[in-house]
Amino acid sequence: MGKVAINIATGSLQTEEIIVGIDLGTTNSLIAIVRNDTRQPLALKETDGLTLVPSIVHFDEYGNTTVGNAAREKLVAEPERTIYSVKRLMGKSYKDVKGETNFFAYNVIDDDTDALVKIQVGQRFYSPIELSSYILKELKGRAEHILKTTITKAVITVPAYFNDAQRQATRDAGRLAGLDVLRIINEPTAASLAYGLGTGTGKERTIAVYDLGGGTFDISILTISNGIFEVLSTNGDTYLGGDDMDNTLAQYWAGQIGADKTDKQLMQLLRVTAEEAKKHLTDNDSFTGEIAGKAMSVTKAQFNELIQPLVDRTMTACANALRDAGVRKEQIDAVVMVGGSTRVPLVKESVKQFFGQDVYDKLNPDEVVALGAAVQADILAGKNTDMLLLDVTPLSLGIETMGGLMDVLMPRNSKIPNRAGRQYTTQKDGQSGMRISVYQGERDLVRDNRKLAEFNLTGIPAMPAGLPKVEVNFLIDADGILRVSATELRSGVAQTIEVKPQYGLTDEEVEKMLLDSLTHAKEDISTRALVEATTEAEQMLETTEKFIVKYSEALQPEELTATRAQMEELRKAIAAADKDAVQHHTELLNEVSRPYAERVMEGALKDAMKGKKVI
Repeated sequence: MGKVAINIATGSLQTEEIIVGIDLGTTNSLIAIVRNDTRQPLALKETDGLTLVPSIVHFDEYGNTTVGNAAREKLVAEPERTIYSVKRLMGKSYKDVKGETNFFAYNVIDDDTDALVKIQVGQRFYSPIELSSYILKELKGRAEHILKTTITKAVITVPAYFNDAQRQATRDAGRLAGLDVLRIINEPTAASLAYGLGTGTGKERTIAVYDLGGGTFDISILTISNGIFEVLSTNGDTYLGGDDMDNTLAQYWAGQIGADKTDKQLMQLLRVTAEEAKKHLTDNDSFTGEIAGKAMSVTKAQFNELIQPLVDRTMTACANALRDAGVRKEQIDAVVMVGGSTRVPLVKESVKQFFGQDVYDKLNPDEVVALGAAVQADILAGKNTDMLLLDVTPLSLGIETMGGLMDVLMPRNSKIPNRAGRQYTTQKDGQSGMRISVYQGERDLVRDNRKLAEFNLTGIPAMPAGLPKVEVNFLIDADGILRVSATELRSGVAQTIEVKPQYGLTDEEVEKMLLDSLTHAKEDISTRALVEATTEAEQMLETTEKFIVKYSEALQPEELTATRAQMEELRKAIAAADKDAVQHHTELLNEVSRPYAERVMEGALKDAMKGKKVI
């Protein structure tokens, strides 16, 4: 890889290379740039004329991947090998998605813990980060093919409600795809940028961004002042979108013709025709089609009546978002429309009526977020001087967690001043102290990063492992001075340390650290995955050992034998440092122990209810 010049004060690039903007969507993804000649953002099209790449990954039996339209064709034939809507799983634990697993046709491993979700395809386990990286790799390849140049830098968008873990997962996916992610920006911010809202230094403006996609809806209220965007509130429904409109019409037709709703192929056909009808009704008053030899028809008025409850739900979310932001409808200066489903006339009309003003809808609603990401990329490249580029952190800042992993609290290119915090807990029963080691760098293991400071939080009251709540906060002031504090929330025990600005690195050292992180991205993320799987497996072994010792009398001999055998298999997998084998045997141990663990706990609960003492 060549050298990359970086301005240490702003983290912006000093070269003329292209930085792309990427909308990594739940249903579709796309990539955009700002053209040098016209200075206008443009979504990149392949020879097929399409800008959208379906966010779908298919694995064949040998583990080879296809992404996009080719993968979508496998959705019905090979559902267990075809992964869609992976964005819903980004940065999520099993507990987060507990009630949602029936939404996915593929195998989301469920062991009801705080560990990050894994998806099983055949004998392999994939994280949402890996799966998203395949989509990003496809977009990167497209851009390189169209622009005939290497692409290594990007701005990627995420929903405004994404938390720290979800944003970090998106960054990791970019890195795994060979992209240096310069900035993660909110989708509503990107949409506003695409319309030029936020350029210049005029008065403060309040914007509403109404985003109705294929599978999700959200409404965000934000203020823009001197080029700084602040999200005041966000509301919505992660299971409401254009797909629901198609489904509603398909169900209506199924009722009309007395269709067997368990006939998956017929229902899929009805849904596809319903989508066609929805698009047709944007500019026409009626639609007529044929399915299985039967005529299907619907008027615009009938369709509007069918989807009215769905549109009403979005209006309720808009009212809630305004209430949460403490803003009245009359104070909204602009309403931006995002997402393909905003093309539906009833949606557009309802939004106009609700806010009492015309909406920004001139740009392609499928592309507007990616176009805005390209505008942000253009600012970072130093080519757009109309907009303010705040000082940013040149490298990521984080702390060491179990297994020597780097847990990033403040990703590189975070704006200064800034604050970030996260909660941690103890690993051992009765643990009274915790070492907080602060590191700077882009690698997954702290040994490859630079240590800035270290202190001990002592005096944590003796509690079982996992009960203490230690909040670690990073605060960078306008001078770039980093203050790190740790507080045990139950007892109030606290400790603070200050780290001086610039952290003593030269431009060349920063540049080398960035290049190393990209060069080693694949092996770093593999190592992290192995460490996380091993940590989880060791905790499972320790918990199981404690359980079978404590409740040995309540277990059958064959249950004990099977458990011991499976524990031995898991130990072998850990010794062999094989991530997939470790995850596989952890899952098997979980399956072996679950039946008797549930039986013992139910028995203990019944005894407790009778007033007896629980073992």
